[in-house]
Amino acid sequence: MKYIDSLREGMRISEVYLCKSKQIALTKTGKEYGRLMLQDKTGTVDAKIWNLNSPGVGTFEALDYVRVDGDVSVFMGANQLNIERIRKADQGEYLAENYLPVSTKDIEEMYKSLLAFISSIKNPYLKKLTESYFTGDSEFIKKFKVHSAAKSVHHGFVGGLLEHTLSVAKMCEYFAGAYPMLNRDLLLTAAIFHDIGKVQELSAFPENDYTDDGQLLGHIIIGTQMVGDRIHTIPGFPERLAAELKHCILAHHGELEYGSPKKPAILEALALNFADNADAKMETMIEVLRGAGSNTGWLGYNRLLETNIRKTTEE
Repeated sequence: MKYIDSLREGMRISEVYLCKSKQIALTKTGKEYGRLMLQDKTGTVDAKIWNLNSPGVGTFEALDYVRVDGDVSVFMGANQLNIERIRKADQGEYLAENYLPVSTKDIEEMYKSLLAFISSIKNPYLKKLTESYFTGDSEFIKKFKVHSAAKSVHHGFVGGLLEHTLSVAKMCEYFAGAYPMLNRDLLLTAAIFHDIGKVQELSAFPENDYTDDGQLLGHIIIGTQMVGDRIHTIPGFPERLAAELKHCILAHHGELEYGSPKKPAILEALALNFADNADAKMETMIEVLRGAGSNTGWLGYNRLLETNIRKTTEE
């Protein structure tokens, strides 16, 4: 199988991929064409069907497995597949496990590391709160381990939410050691919970798309509600501590224009914002660079990073 991360300009391919999305768009001259996003476990590739009336273009829908014949080109620094023939794949032509992008890190080992952070929390209320989800809620644990952290921007793969959460927790642990004024227990708890709402904001794979609640509320509000609801089940949970924890979640995107209902007003919320932003942007660039293959030139403008990027010179 030719995996997407191995595609290079000039390749001729005949392969089965998962059709992640399908749209009919118009060229500048008003001609209809098909715009697809194809996926396997190594990533995604933009694909175009320039001639929708070709006899080689069969009937298929988004989330179908499709057999495609076409050529790989490069557009705006990224691979693009120009499809000549496409049809819905037959049942025996693919193995589903080859088409879900998965973290390169061991999911069970990452979860053990996250549990180690939880066991280190000394505040009894925060510890009970984190344990209620991450050791006591089997249905939540099952979802959290395999959920993605995004539809497409960063950590959009199986185990992505866990990988991102653990990375943010590690950065927050560093901040707590470097800046003693930080309340370590509060900061670590906020790091562990900051994206918890994504288990409801995004649907499970292979769809991995926004749910109705995700579109209407977003993961920040959903996560704050989830934490608030569980706090109400813990007798005597301090109101001030509950408000500070929920504030950290509400403010973790840092700016109102980035979706935060509040800007950071306490030190822990500021540290969480820095850690979340750093990991999101580092992973975004890493994924772009991996997707570029052997391309060492400029890769085009990235919306999240707000700059044109390229690989570092290796010599």
